Amino acid sequence: MCCNGGKVSLPRVNAPQELLEIFLDPSAEGNHFRKDIRGYNHVFSFTSCGVHIDEQLAITGRGIYTFRAQGSIYHSIGGFHPDQGTRPRFLQLYIYDTDHELQNRMLENTQLHETLVFKLQQLLHRYNPFLHVFRQLAQRSDVHECSLVIRERPANQPQYSLSTASQVAAIIVGDDIETMIRGRDIKVQTHAGSLRRIQEFVGYYDPLQYPLLFPFGTHGWDINTRSQSGGKVSCRTYNSYMLQIRPDDHSTVLQAGRLLQQYVVDNYVKIETRKLRWVRNRQKKLWAELYQGLQDALHTGETNAENVGRKRTILPSSFIGSRRDMTQRYEDGMAIVLKEGKPDIFLTMTCNPSWTEITSELNPVQTPQDRPDLTTRIFRAKFEQLKEDVITKGVLGKVKSYIYVTEFQKRGLPHVHMLLILENNDKLIDPEHYDSLVRAEIPSKEVEPHLHDAVLKHMIHGPCGTLDQSSPCMKNGKCKRNYPKEFAAETRRGDDSYPQYRRRFDTPVQINQNVTVDNRWVVPYNPWLLLKYDCHINVEICSSIKSIKGMLENI
Repeated sequence: MCCNGGKVSLPRVNAPQELLEIFLDPSAEGNHFRKDIRGYNHVFSFTSCGVHIDEQLAITGRGIYTFRAQGSIYHSIGGFHPDQGTRPRFLQLYIYDTDHELQNRMLENTQLHETLVFKLQQLLHRYNPFLHVFRQLAQRSDVHECSLVIRERPANQPQYSLSTASQVAAIIVGDDIETMIRGRDIKVQTHAGSLRRIQEFVGYYDPLQYPLLFPFGTHGWDINTRSQSGGKVSCRTYNSYMLQIRPDDHSTVLQAGRLLQQYVVDNYVKIETRKLRWVRNRQKKLWAELYQGLQDALHTGETNAENVGRKRTILPSSFIGSRRDMTQRYEDGMAIVLKEGKPDIFLTMTCNPSWTEITSELNPVQTPQDRPDLTTRIFRAKFEQLKEDVITKGVLGKVKSYIYVTEFQKRGLPHVHMLLILENNDKLIDPEHYDSLVRAEIPSKEVEPHLHDAVLKHMIHGPCGTLDQSSPCMKNGKCKRNYPKEFAAETRRGDDSYPQYRRRFDTPVQINQNVTVDNRWVVPYNPWLLLKYDCHINVEICSSIKSIKGMLENI
């Protein structure tokens, strides 16, 4: 997953020790830096970033911080002098009015600490080769006659050799033929008039936008990126390699927290953009999909023949997430149910950020939300183990077929919905069978202390309703999951709904200083799976058409 079976080997991207100390600073100033790290990176970026961010999710007071972008991400660059009546921004801050560079940066975000901005500014001035060129440009008396060429890395340059100022950019005076633009170089003029977009397949795309992650101006992935063995490296493989955990890592990438989230989302969009460009440039070869385009037009109600096929880009079913891909997966799922019969068990597994495998890899100032790469990898490994137990070993019964989907909660944690179809001999046919697999009660602390603690930690819903009207499950003043449930002396089949599990009246248990719960708040679980995986694992019995319909909609 990280190096394509050893075929990919890239030198590491390092950072100065002084910068790493800022990232790992445990003081109040360090906490402030990590909380506002995207703001600090923004005031030092050479390019602007155009993206629609779900701010409601990013700044919510509940749960953890999550960076979620909608649509495309654009990096743009303007001239190195601001237009009349505007203040300098981005690249212009390094060239225009350099005597007041710090004050101009603070105008970008007054919430930042000026002493910290100054310290970062001094570090980048010392190490970043792009800045060396910009400072030379700012000191020229003929700056109004100059242009700047930002260089793309030559195809024959060794990967990640530290860039020099002459390699990353060049100053053009008049019509200097020797430094004219070539290939994927980009020319920046004194007054650009309009922004120019930085293509995502050039090496300077990342260092211009993320100077705090690439303080040495290290080029990111480009179409010429190759492994140390000489093999070509794709954008996806490159990022898989760069985000892997390695001993003695001196990079700031995995220490960047919220900026890491932005960087990962940015590069995911970069990968998807390249896939979309590949599909668009090969439309003539997708003969079957082009024929399908006529049927698509009819299905959408298009009656004008002139509009059929006009300016259409067909996404094949091989493009993950496309309409054809989703339709194909849905039809596959329905075909499985049609052939094998109705599902018997609905299982949901959610990542536990307190797993030892996660916490042991965090540095002292990090929290699980700072490492989405880590939580995702550990969850994937745990889920593969769960599939081994449930599907191969049959701990819930011999499985004939299964369907599952992986999603991400608003909290940023991955979780899986899975439907299991059991063999005929292992079908769950009465409440006694239900009780053998699923429980919905708080166990006795004296008899089952470990299970008691696990249920209180992972399997208590909410609480919501009158106890907390602001709970995410509340809709129109009621819990959409119908908690708290009713007490029940024994398990019964549901009346066109989920089974009514046994929830006997018992002494309420206090889970914190303000909240006391009883069996009505317990989410159904399997004791063996809960104890083994130490996370939220909801196990429900599919006992009716209504329950199956709801579960299929979740899948």
